[in-house]
Amino acid sequence: MAAPVLAGSGVAFRRVLAHFPQELSLAFAYGSGVFHQAGVSAAHSENNMLDFVFAVDDSVTWHMMNLLKNKSHYSFLKVFGPKQISNIQSYGAGIYYNTLVPCNGRMIKYGVISTDVLIDDLFHWKTLYVAGRLQKPVKILTQNENGKLQAALISNLKSAVTAAFLMLPESFSEEDLYMQIAGLSYSGDFRMIIGEDKSKVQNIVKPSVPHFQKLYSNILQDCPQVVYKHRLGRLEIDKSPEGQFTQLMALPRTLQQKITSLVDPPGKNRDVEEILMQVAHDPDCGFVVHQGISGIVRSSSVAQSAKTILTAGKNVCNLCLHRCSDFHKA
Repeated sequence: MAAPVLAGSGVAFRRVLAHFPQELSLAFAYGSGVFHQAGVSAAHSENNMLDFVFAVDDSVTWHMMNLLKNKSHYSFLKVFGPKQISNIQSYGAGIYYNTLVPCNGRMIKYGVISTDVLIDDLFHWKTLYVAGRLQKPVKILTQNENGKLQAALISNLKSAVTAAFLMLPESFSEEDLYMQIAGLSYSGDFRMIIGEDKSKVQNIVKPSVPHFQKLYSNILQDCPQVVYKHRLGRLEIDKSPEGQFTQLMALPRTLQQKITSLVDPPGKNRDVEEILMQVAHDPDCGFVVHQGISGIVRSSSVAQSAKTILTAGKNVCNLCLHRCSDFHKA
């Protein structure tokens, strides 16, 4: 089965990238303008806004250069200069979006994030904003030879598999796994309540199973806790308390902290390992993990959406018509 990337997209992405300062540690495109979604015609997908994320080592310098090249992309905040823009970038999920920008006959949106902030999110799920996006298929346009960034990208995928295992039953299909992974960064996102399509996760996964397989097949093959029964098309995992404890101990730090705060009564201050052992024996272990993830996503999605009012400027009304989907398009 051919992977459903939209025709001609690679050339279009490279042409867009040429308009920006090239000091990028990572650049990727995502969204329905890149990967076909169920329920959306190919013609409509080809006209959708193109979405990008640029990771940069020095945000102040990058914004300074981008203001010289693309000043019109910025809201009124441009009058305060690159340092203040970088300060605003650091709030919420640590990413600064310029939205509804005309480029090469298409509308684009691009977010700028510090490489260090991105690495922290990938390893520790501090906001699960860009990390959540990178748990789903994206089109990598450029990536430098930053060993820590590469390790963080792999760690994020492994963490997504571990969290999904904890919320799945003992036996499940490969598509079930990818549905669970794709849904992680939507847990607790208030936009899924007030406007987003409730079948969004299914629409993302079903046409893109080959892309998910490309992302996760090596991780699943190397995971000692999963058995893939090819004849049945099912995966089986260890749901014993010991197996779940191993998985809980492998979760990102922020999620472990969220889980312990949910379970441990105030003032008790028990050891994290002791609390996670308790959760591992709880029949509702998967629900507790889900609640922890929801707590992370809820905070970052609210803060990032509030920041959009400043960064979108004159485009804020049009952006609302795009349902404020700053990041979580597939």
